Amino acid sequence: MATIGDHIARLRIKRGLTQEGLAEAAEVSVDTIRKLESNGRNSARLSTLHQIARALSVPTTALVGDASAAAARREPDHSPLSLLALRRALTPVRGTDGAVVDAAAEPNPPTLDSARESVRVANTLYHASDYSTALRILPDLLAEARVMADSLSSGPAHAVACEAYQLAARLLIQIRAHDLAYVAVAEATRRATEAGDDLVSASVVGPACWLLLRQARLTEAGALATSAADAMEPSRLSRAEPARVAAWGWLLIEAAAAAARDSRPDDASEMLDLAAAAAVRVGRQPVSTGLPMVDGFSSGRVDTMRAEAAAIDGRPDEVLRLAARLRLDGMHPSCRHRHRLDVAWAYATRGNHAEAVSVLGELRSQAPDWLRHQRYAQDIVDQISAARRRAVGGELAALEALFNAN
Repeated sequence: MATIGDHIARLRIKRGLTQEGLAEAAEVSVDTIRKLESNGRNSARLSTLHQIARALSVPTTALVGDASAAAARREPDHSPLSLLALRRALTPVRGTDGAVVDAAAEPNPPTLDSARESVRVANTLYHASDYSTALRILPDLLAEARVMADSLSSGPAHAVACEAYQLAARLLIQIRAHDLAYVAVAEATRRATEAGDDLVSASVVGPACWLLLRQARLTEAGALATSAADAMEPSRLSRAEPARVAAWGWLLIEAAAAAARDSRPDDASEMLDLAAAAAVRVGRQPVSTGLPMVDGFSSGRVDTMRAEAAAIDGRPDEVLRLAARLRLDGMHPSCRHRHRLDVAWAYATRGNHAEAVSVLGELRSQAPDWLRHQRYAQDIVDQISAARRRAVGGELAALEALFNAN
C-alpha cells in the first residue's frame, strides 16, 4: 500500500520536479522531502503536507497514504492524517435521513460469518502487538461490520459489530488517540444495546474503564465497573452459568484496577478475592463465548492484577512473590506483557537493574510496537538509567533509543 512518501515521489516525478525543486516550491527543507520519499518517516505535520500539496497542485488528501505505521511507531507528527481513514470509518458523514453519505453500494452485504472472521483476524493482530497492520485494516473492518449489522439488524450481527468497535477503542487507547477512542466506545455501547445480550454489554465495560483510567477518571471507572459487576453477580456461584461467572470476575478485576489506583488497596483486595472465587468456579468448566474478555478470565489473570495492585502500592517483594507462582501460558500477550512490566519495575525498585533490563529486553524483542507505547516502561528505563553509575550497556541503550525516538 502506498505511503505518503510514495505519493509525493510519484506526483513530483509526474510534474518533472527534482527533490530540490519541490522543496524550494513548497518552502520546506530538502531533507524533509528525502526522508518522506525514502519512507524514513511515514508522517509529517499537516501544515508541511499542505505546503507540499500546494506546490504539487493537488489536494492535501492526495498525499495521504499508509501513514498508520507512523501512529503505531509513535512518530511525533503522525496526527491527524495518519488516522484519517480510521476517523472517517468511526465518524461517517450522515444525511438528514440518517444514511451514510457517499457509502459504497453493497450489492452483496458482508455475511455474519465473514465479518466475525475479520474481527477474529484483527483481534489476533492486536494481541500480537502488530499495531501498524491492525490500524491499516481497521477502517475496512469497521465499514464491513457496520454494513453487515445494519443490513441484518439482528442481535448476533450487532454483537459482532460491537466487538469490532471495541477492538478499535482498545487500539486507539493503546496509541493514546483518546478522542477517537471515546467515539469507538460510544458506538460499541450502542451496538451492545442493540444486541440485547448482557454478556456483550458487560464486555464493553473493559475498554470503557481502561479509557477512563488513562484519563485519570478513577472514581467514574470504579463506579462503572462496580455497577456492572453488581448487575452480573450470580445469586449462587455453584449453579451459575460459567460465562456469566467469568464476566462477573472480569468486571471485578476492572473495579479492582480502579480501586488500587485510587489508593483503596483494601477494596481492591476484597474485589480480587471475589474474582478468585469466580475463577475457581470457571476453572472447572472453561467458557468459549467468542468474547475475549469473558474467555480470557482465569486465576492467572486475577493474580496478574494482584501483582499490579502490589506494584501500585509500592511492594516490589510481593510482585516478585506472585510472579514466581504465576503461569502465563495461554494468557493474551498484551496481558502477559503488562505483567512483565510490573516484574521489571519490582527488580528495578530493588536495585536489581540487570534483571530489570533483561525483562525489558525480552519485551523489546517480542513486542516493540507495544512497548514503545508504554509510559510505564519508559519510566522504568529512566529509573534504571538515573540509578546506574557505570556506563550504559547495550540493551539499556537500545531501550533508551526506543523511547527517545518517540
